Amino acid sequence: MSGKRKTISSRKSEKLPPLSPQRILAVMRNAGRPLYLREIIHLSHLRPEEKNKTRAIVAGLVREGKLVLLKGDRYGISDLMELVTGKLLVHPDGFGFVQPKTGKGDDVFIPARGLKGAVHGDHVVARVEKTSGKGIEGSILRVLERGVKQVVGTFHKGRSVSTVLPEENRLLYEIMVPNKYAANARNGQVVLAEIERFPSEGRNPEGRVVEILGNPDDMGVQTKIVIHKHGLPHIFPPDTMAQARALSRTVVPDDIRGRKDLRDLPLVTIDGEHARDFDDAVFVKKTRTGFVLTVAIADVSHYVPDDSPIDQAAFERGTSVYFPDAVVPMLPETLSNHLCSLIPWEDRLAIAVNISFDREANVRHAGFSKAVIRSHCRFTYKEVRCILVDKDKDLIARNRKHIKHLKWMVELAGALFERRRQRGSIDFDLPEPEMILGIRGNLEEIVRRERSIAHRIIEEFMIAANEAVALFLTKKEIPAMYRVHEPPARDKVNEFAGFGRILGMDIKVPEEISPKWCQKVLKEASGKPQEYIINMVLLRTMQQAVYSSQNIGHFGLASPTYLHFTSPIRRYPDLIVHRILKANIKRPRKRPVYTEERLEALGQHCSIRERGGMEAEREMFDRLKVRFMADKIGEVYEGTISGVISFGFFVELKDMFISGVVRLVDIVDDYYMLDQDRQRLVGQRTHKVFYLGQAVRVRVKAVNVVRMHINFELVNENSTQSPNHPITKSPN
Repeated sequence: MSGKRKTISSRKSEKLPPLSPQRILAVMRNAGRPLYLREIIHLSHLRPEEKNKTRAIVAGLVREGKLVLLKGDRYGISDLMELVTGKLLVHPDGFGFVQPKTGKGDDVFIPARGLKGAVHGDHVVARVEKTSGKGIEGSILRVLERGVKQVVGTFHKGRSVSTVLPEENRLLYEIMVPNKYAANARNGQVVLAEIERFPSEGRNPEGRVVEILGNPDDMGVQTKIVIHKHGLPHIFPPDTMAQARALSRTVVPDDIRGRKDLRDLPLVTIDGEHARDFDDAVFVKKTRTGFVLTVAIADVSHYVPDDSPIDQAAFERGTSVYFPDAVVPMLPETLSNHLCSLIPWEDRLAIAVNISFDREANVRHAGFSKAVIRSHCRFTYKEVRCILVDKDKDLIARNRKHIKHLKWMVELAGALFERRRQRGSIDFDLPEPEMILGIRGNLEEIVRRERSIAHRIIEEFMIAANEAVALFLTKKEIPAMYRVHEPPARDKVNEFAGFGRILGMDIKVPEEISPKWCQKVLKEASGKPQEYIINMVLLRTMQQAVYSSQNIGHFGLASPTYLHFTSPIRRYPDLIVHRILKANIKRPRKRPVYTEERLEALGQHCSIRERGGMEAEREMFDRLKVRFMADKIGEVYEGTISGVISFGFFVELKDMFISGVVRLVDIVDDYYMLDQDRQRLVGQRTHKVFYLGQAVRVRVKAVNVVRMHINFELVNENSTQSPNHPITKSPN
């Protein structure tokens, strides 16, 4: 008996590690079986005051998906039970996939029968039920957190119960709304509905209308749909607006103290005609041995302290999102359009980057300063092009004092571009669309966006400033947030090379895939009929650039050290870099502002927000395009096959940036089979071929505005064949 007491006493005297999620998980792993909460508490040898904290830790581990609450109130460890925690992505056809939260491992396929009331966007736990050559299949065990609480959709009036049909076609249900909760919405209007009871198997969710957005034919309503559908934060909290209102409307003497006075330097802004915020101003001086470039960027960080209400709102948004008729800004208008906008002849606070170059645009020296500046002119891209290229006499006369500096800008920008080209920077020759809106906000025309020498000037100067800041922080070994772009995956490059060979290009993949190799491929395609499709497919091969605390370089720019510094009004990473740079200007010792761990977390958040903003902008463009084509039924256009699939092929209309599909059911001269390896469709009897990059003439057959689908049909398809083209040579 005394021996037992001694053992118990010695256990109690052992110094246990602090109570933490790791300690709870270790206890459960040692137990080797699912445990009741009381067993977890008992086996953890807790003090009485630690019991409530244990309950909170266990609940947190369940929310994270590391533990699962089983039937009978026992807790099990997910990774020991063939369970996967992650986000559920549902396909419009009814099945789904669970993406592991850890980012490691394959997605789990969930058949329709396995969804069990879970819906698109939910954070779930899935049980793995079988693994085969096709992948992992499972079913939903539990919904940890609902991903969608408010849904934007079309209101359909009923006698006693109405419905809301979601705009998101991956939400496979209608929301039932009792008429007393319909907020007087009318049939066919777009509304925002809040779900109050989520669906169970065989039943629709129930909810109420919380906002009426309006008529779906109104462009402003379409913008609201996209904002709500993508969950873009678009209303600033009261404390954010209060902080913005409290700011001075002008630069005050206290703000200027200790800053370099650059107000007499003839800096100018160059932006689009409809730009409302100007966050960069530039000036170039030519010397006997080269050039001196000054880039002044609005000092947003002066007005937005870390963790202030404005900063919290800016962090949540991550980026400004631009639509043809509106913008969802990262910062309140007081800052973005006034205090931090470099308006001509207004004093503004800035961070100035001063770079000396030799004649070949090699950097000799770069310096940084907190400054007060004054923009001496607001140029548009069109005006600069008219001055420098078209030699517009009136514009030259009105801006005579800036003409010399503009010409020096052209010289320096040309030298910078040539230096980038020599190191291998990739310049995709893909046109970008510009939407021309009518007086009523309707889409009147889609044109190719102008890209002139003026755009080149600003692009080269911003890249130079970003690289200078990145190099400064890297040399000082100061933790920073980099803009990184990894090389493309080798398997994708091999696929691209195979596709290029099908098009008649002899593309050999080197041991090491470099930007110079990509540049060489694009040069070889230049001027050839397949140039556009080669550019497009190679671009698809590339990885997406992201933000990271780890500097792995920027593949696309062929830059070993790169970050974003020049747009703090519209990008949160730039604001972070401003804070880091300001804390280390003219300091002999480095002064870290953020830890690498925090920068990595911030970078992941900003990368996600950036992708979300891009997807929202793309969807808005698609919505306008389909409405633009709705009254074009029967019209004929030139186009290029941009994608080949089993049931047909996609066609992108020439100079219109609009895509639609030609379905095989509408081609009645033969049966066509997909040749996946060669990205083509081959007729079984005629051996006629439709291939990626092929020029075709199509007629608009049907437009489904609700589903955003455009269907084309071929016109004189025989004339589109090129028997001598390598891809059309099909074996008999």
